[in-house]
Amino acid sequence: MTNAIKIDVWSDIACPWCYIGKRNLENGLAVVADDPDAPRVEVTFHSFELSPDTPVDFDGDELEFLSGHKGMPRERVREMLENVTGVAAAAGLEYRFDLLKHTNTVKAHELLHFAKAQHAQHAMEERLMAAYFTEGRHVGRIDDLVELAAEVGLDPDAARDALVSGRYLADVRADQEQAQAYGIQGVPFFVIDGKYGVSGAQPPDAFAQITRQVWAERQSA
Repeated sequence: MTNAIKIDVWSDIACPWCYIGKRNLENGLAVVADDPDAPRVEVTFHSFELSPDTPVDFDGDELEFLSGHKGMPRERVREMLENVTGVAAAAGLEYRFDLLKHTNTVKAHELLHFAKAQHAQHAMEERLMAAYFTEGRHVGRIDDLVELAAEVGLDPDAARDALVSGRYLADVRADQEQAQAYGIQGVPFFVIDGKYGVSGAQPPDAFAQITRQVWAERQSA
């Protein structure tokens, strides 16, 4: 039997386009799942920090962060947020930038690696992104992250120990080094079977098309 197609996704849980890209990928894979010879796919998420210098507790809203961090006029930032909110809505996501708590995401990435070791990475990725973009939850502090881990069925004491000890920080850094080796400068970025790179939150049809293409190449080989 042909091995599963491997899709490696570099993303940051605080990246609005990454959540859209994740949902579009899922929707695209749902389409090909109905094919007579449906491709088998294995998706793995990898760490990428968009703003590693962000404090855990940022005193200000998203407008203030982006205008200060990027040096952009507030009106331009407002237009950008309205645009991405509309694109997210088309993907079935309700972004609430008015509630969003901007924070450092390194501990969230460590938690994702802990969840991966427990075979719960996908559930944890979804929970973190939903908490950040739609619920206004804090995803940078250990206490808050432990609560979110418990919500997807992970052991809270084990999650806390992993975060306090920093046991998975090396895995986060390894992901980031691999991103540099691939030349990834922005996320989301999808590596299909180690040979095709797809940048940005492509529409579901694009993910369906490349998945079918790679599966056909596998079969013919």
